[in-house]
Amino acid sequence: MTDLALAQDLADIADRISMSRYRQWDLVVTTKPDMSPVSDADQAVERALREHLQTHRPDDTLVGEEYGGAMGAGRAWIIDPIDGTKNYVRGVPVWATLIALAVDGHAQLGVVSAPALGRRWWAERGEGSWRSEFGGEPVRNQVSAVSELADASLSYSDHEGWEWQSWLDLVDAVWRSRAYGDFWSHMMVAEGCVDIAPEPALNLWDMAALVPVVEEAVGRMTDWSGEPALQGDCALTSNGLLHDEVLARLRHG
Repeated sequence: MTDLALAQDLADIADRISMSRYRQWDLVVTTKPDMSPVSDADQAVERALREHLQTHRPDDTLVGEEYGGAMGAGRAWIIDPIDGTKNYVRGVPVWATLIALAVDGHAQLGVVSAPALGRRWWAERGEGSWRSEFGGEPVRNQVSAVSELADASLSYSDHEGWEWQSWLDLVDAVWRSRAYGDFWSHMMVAEGCVDIAPEPALNLWDMAALVPVVEEAVGRMTDWSGEPALQGDCALTSNGLLHDEVLARLRHG
C-alpha cells in the first residue's frame, strides 16, 4: 500500500468515528491544561489511527495532538484527530482530521478530511493538489492569480495573538476579510477562493497536512519570518503572489 493510499484509509477511519460522535448528546468534553477542549471523539480518532499505523508502518514515528510524540529524522506521521474541536463540540460543521507524512522534517503528503462538509483535500509531492466533494471525482487545486493586496480576500481564525494595529492595517489593506477559520482558510487558498490566510499561533499538527496541499497548488506556506512553516509556530498561507508583501506587513507589526 502506498503512503497516500494509507493516508486516505486513515482519513476514512477517522471520518467514521468522528461522524458517529458528531452532535451526540453523550459526547464527553473535557479541558486540557492549555484550556483548550478535547472530546472523546478526538481521543478515539487518534487511538484508531495510531493502531492502524502501528499495523501498517510499525517503524515510522507517530506524532499526535492528543497522545504526543516528537518529529525527528526519518519518517513521521503527524495527526490532528479533529482540527476545530470547538466547532465540533458545538455542532458547527467546520472541522477536519489532518494527516501528514513528514520525512526528515519536511511534509511529503497531506490529507485533510472534513466529513461534515462533505469535502476532502490531499496532495503528495510532485503529484499535484486535489479535492473532492461528497466522494465525487477529484478536482485539481490551483491558487488564485490575484496580485494586488487591494483585490485580495483574507481569511483568519480569530483575533487572538495579533498585535492589534498590525491586524487592523492588514484588514484595511485587503478587499475583504472573513473568519472562515482553522484548516478551511488554508484549503480555500489552495482552491483559489481566498488569497491570504495568516495564523499567529499554530502547532505542528495544525500545519503539517496543509503544507503539501497548499504548495502543490502553487501556493506558499511559511512562518512569519519566511522560513518553512513546520520550523515555526505561526503561518502565512498565500497564493504566492502576495506573500512577500504580507510578510513585510506582519514583520512590521
